[in-house]
Amino acid sequence: MSEKDLRADTAPHAGGDDTVRRVLGLFSAQRGKVALAALLTVAVVVGTLSLPVLSGRAVDCVVGPGEVDFAGLQGTLALIALALALTAACQWALTAVTNRLAFGASLELRRRAFDHLQELPLSYLDAHGHGDLASRIVTDADMLTNGLLMAFQQLPVGVLTIVVTLVFMFALNPAIAAVVALLTPVSIFTARFIATHSAKHFSGQTRLRGELTAYVEEMVGGISAVETFEVQESVHARFAKTDAALGQESFKAVFFSSLVNPTTRFANALVYAAIGIFGAFVAMSGGITVGGLSAFLGYADQYAKPFNDISGVATELQNSVACARRLFALMDEPAEVPDAAEAATLSAPRGDVEFRHVAFGYDADRLVLRDVDLAVRPGMRIALVGETGCGKTTLINLLMRFYDVAGGSVVVAGRDVRDWTRESLRAGWGMVLQDTWVRRATVRENVSLGRRDATLDEVRAACREAYADDFIMRLPQGYDTVLDGSASLSAGQRQLLCIARVVLARPAMLILDEATSNIDTRTELLVQRALARLMEGRTSFVVAHRLSTVRDADLICVVADGRIAERGTHDELLAAGGRYKRIYEAQFAPAE
Repeated sequence: MSEKDLRADTAPHAGGDDTVRRVLGLFSAQRGKVALAALLTVAVVVGTLSLPVLSGRAVDCVVGPGEVDFAGLQGTLALIALALALTAACQWALTAVTNRLAFGASLELRRRAFDHLQELPLSYLDAHGHGDLASRIVTDADMLTNGLLMAFQQLPVGVLTIVVTLVFMFALNPAIAAVVALLTPVSIFTARFIATHSAKHFSGQTRLRGELTAYVEEMVGGISAVETFEVQESVHARFAKTDAALGQESFKAVFFSSLVNPTTRFANALVYAAIGIFGAFVAMSGGITVGGLSAFLGYADQYAKPFNDISGVATELQNSVACARRLFALMDEPAEVPDAAEAATLSAPRGDVEFRHVAFGYDADRLVLRDVDLAVRPGMRIALVGETGCGKTTLINLLMRFYDVAGGSVVVAGRDVRDWTRESLRAGWGMVLQDTWVRRATVRENVSLGRRDATLDEVRAACREAYADDFIMRLPQGYDTVLDGSASLSAGQRQLLCIARVVLARPAMLILDEATSNIDTRTELLVQRALARLMEGRTSFVVAHRLSTVRDADLICVVADGRIAERGTHDELLAAGGRYKRIYEAQFAPAE
C-alpha cells in the first residue's frame, strides 16, 4: 500500500464527526445496557460527592475542645460507611457493564470488517498491503476498545461530577462557588490547546503504524530472497526510516498528551488555593462553618480531578477515532459487484469455454489483453505459453471471474460468466497454482477444503493419487497433524497437498498454473501421470513455462502482446517456425 493511500485513509477530514456517529451506532442494539450504565454513573457520582458533605458534618460534630457530639458523629460515620459501600458496588457494576459494551462493540466492528474483507474484489486486495489490512482489523480495533472504555468509564463520570459539584458548591456558598466558576476556563482552555495539537500526531502515528506493519509482513514473507541477495542493509534502512518517523510522531503525540496531567493539575491547584484563601476569609466573617469550608475544599478536589480525566480521555479518543476511521475506510470500500439478480446456477458444466474479443487491464488506461478470441470444446486440453507478464494468468483470472472483462465476454456453457453465479462458476473449476496456500489446520482439513464431507478414506485415496500419502504418513500424527501454515512443509509438499485437494474435489474443469514447478523431477513425472488421468474428459487450461509439460495438449496458445499470437498443436507450431519454435529451441537447444 502506498504512503499516499495510507495518508488518505487516516488524514483528518470532514467525516470525523461521521466516524463518531458511526461508532455510537454500534450501541443502538444495546440501549438497555447503555441506560443501566447511565444510572450507575449517576449513582457513582452522587455517592462520591456525598462524602465531602458527610465529612463536613463530622467536622462540625467536633464543636470544640472537650465538646464532641458523639451521637451525631456516630450516625455520620455510619452514613459515610454506607455511602462508600454502595459507591464501590456501583463502581464495580459500572466497570462490568461498560467492559461488555466496549469489548462487544469492538468485537462486532472487527467481525464486520473481516466479513467485508471477504467481499472485497481481488483488485483491492492486490493494491493494498496485507500487513496494513491486518493492522486495521487487529491493532486498530484494540485501540478503539481502549478509547471506548475510557469514554464509558471516565467521560460521563467526569462531566457529571463537574456539574453536580458546582450545584453542591453553589448550595453551600454562592460566593466561593462563583470564584471556582470564574477560574474554570483556565482548565478548559488548557485542555483544548493540548487536544488540538495532539490530534494530528495521533492520526500520523496510526498511519505510520499500519505502514510499518505492512512492511514487516512483506519482508518476513520474503526473508529468503532478502538474505539470498544480501539486501539486509537496504531493508533495514527502509525499516529504520519508517520506524524513526513512527517514533517521532509517537513522541510528539505522547509529549502533547503528557502535558495534560501537569498543566491541568497546575490549573486546578490555582482553583484549590483560591478556594482555601477566599474561603478562609468567608469563614472568619461567619459566612460558612469550618465543616462547610472543609466540605468545600473536598468538593474543590473532586471538581479538579475530572478535568484531568476528561483531558486524558479526549487525547485517547482522538487516537481511537483515527483508528476507527481506518476501519470504516476499509468497510466503506465497494464490495465485489454482486451477481446479477437473474444470474443462473451452473450445475453441470460440459466444459465448453469461449473468449470473445476479450479486452482487460488492471489499470483502466493500460490494457493487458486486447481482442482475445479462443473457442474451447468440452474435454480439450489447452496450454497457455509465453513470456512472463504476457497475460497467461490474467486469462485464468477472467475464467474464474476474479476480475471482469473491460471489453468482450468470457463464455462458459453457452452463457457469459457474468450470467452465472460466482459460487457455481468457481465450483466448476479446480485450480492448482504455483503459489500454494496451506492454512493452519490438520492435513485432512487442508485436503478436504473443497469437499468438507469427504471421509478419511476418500482423503487418503486422493493423496495417494497425488503421491502425497507417503510424506503425510511420516508426519507426527499423520492426517491429524496440525500444520502451522506454510512453515510446516516444504514448497513441494505444499504443492502435492494442493494437487490432492483438486483430485479430491473432482471438478468439471481444471486450471493448472505451473502446478508441478516446486516438485522434484521423479515426483513430477508421477504427478504428471496423475494429472493426466484427472484431465481425461475434462476441459483443462495448463499454464506452463516448461514446454515439455504441454507437448500433448490438444491446443497450444502462444500469448504475446496481449493477444494469442499463435495457436496449434506442438508439431504444427514447430513446423510454423514462429514464436513457439524459438521458445522451444531456447529451452532444448544443446549448450554450446
